[in-house]
Amino acid sequence: MIVGTAAGTLSALFLTSLNLVTDFRNQHHWLIYFLPVAGLVVGLLYHYTGRGVEKGNNLIFDTVHNPKDIIPFKMVPLILGGTLLTHLFGGSAGREGTALQMAGAIADQLHKPFRLSAADRTILLISGLSAGFASVFGTPMAGIVFGIEVLLIAKIPYKALFPAIVSAYMGAWVTSLWGVGHTHYHVPEVLPLSVKGLAYSGISGVAFGLAAVVFVRLTEGLSHLFKKIGYMPVRPLAGGIVLVLLFLIPGSYKFAGLGIPTIVESFNTASQPQDFALKILFTAITLGAGFKGGEVTPLFFIGATLGSALSVFLPLPVGLLTGMGFVAVFAGAAKTPLACCVMAMELFGLSCGIYVAIACVVAYLISGRHSIYNAAENKTPKHLLFGKIRNVF
Repeated sequence: MIVGTAAGTLSALFLTSLNLVTDFRNQHHWLIYFLPVAGLVVGLLYHYTGRGVEKGNNLIFDTVHNPKDIIPFKMVPLILGGTLLTHLFGGSAGREGTALQMAGAIADQLHKPFRLSAADRTILLISGLSAGFASVFGTPMAGIVFGIEVLLIAKIPYKALFPAIVSAYMGAWVTSLWGVGHTHYHVPEVLPLSVKGLAYSGISGVAFGLAAVVFVRLTEGLSHLFKKIGYMPVRPLAGGIVLVLLFLIPGSYKFAGLGIPTIVESFNTASQPQDFALKILFTAITLGAGFKGGEVTPLFFIGATLGSALSVFLPLPVGLLTGMGFVAVFAGAAKTPLACCVMAMELFGLSCGIYVAIACVVAYLISGRHSIYNAAENKTPKHLLFGKIRNVF
């Protein structure tokens, strides 16, 4: 309950601040031209004060699998400030990474005062991840599953279920108590169950899995490229310059920040076929250069616009394909197909469940070991059945 309350409050603060900086940027498009300066500031902050927390989400995952020192509390203000700067000046990033890092860091502070064992500390961190995910997206059931699934190796830590449930629902509830809402999406039409419909879901799942692979590999490749710059603060400066040049392309402003309006529009109208590819490019440069934020909302954008564009070629409703892509690319990139299925049903309703499940599982299988989370444990098959199927591939 403590973790859920803290995570919900921090997410409310973060989401409110994020809305403010996004609205301000939308009213002053010229801020984008100062993105390199923002990158330099973020780089300097992490270079001189961020020692020990620069690994971000992977630091939390590593702490769960190999408990060592307490995650420094300074992760909270650094990731919060870094993400807000990224969004204020138009970087293409998300918000889940910020929520997970804040909730995980806060949760780990309770380790010593309550004299928790290593096993209890793991449960507390799982609860923090569940609460962070649930509170930032308003999907408590998906948060519960995500907090466990993203970490489990071959078996579910059942002792973590009840704490994860309490913290996830508490986090989502506390965020709503602060008067902070979440974006609502609507799948207007779902086809009756049919063999053809399920087959087309599998075909789309292949496309979503390949998109996840491209995103992960491009982000990792650009990260290695930027690391050739010896002085770390210059990396986001250089990335910012590249992004500013790309923003000179007419119509490219929609790739700044979260891109929520484009996601919402894609549920009703077929997206341009290049939208998902350009979002991959903008986000890979932003995160690969060292700007702060998450990958998940950009993955929602990529999947939603890809699914929407596929409606021109596949005989499935545009809203259904958009909803499938919304979660399936994330399932492939984060290796969390179960959490993504649950999230889809929380956001879009139960009627799309079977179509979403097929798309998510196929995307998960196609994406192989490619993952946005670089901890070694997150690149291994997390489900016995999925692992055996993937060995066949």
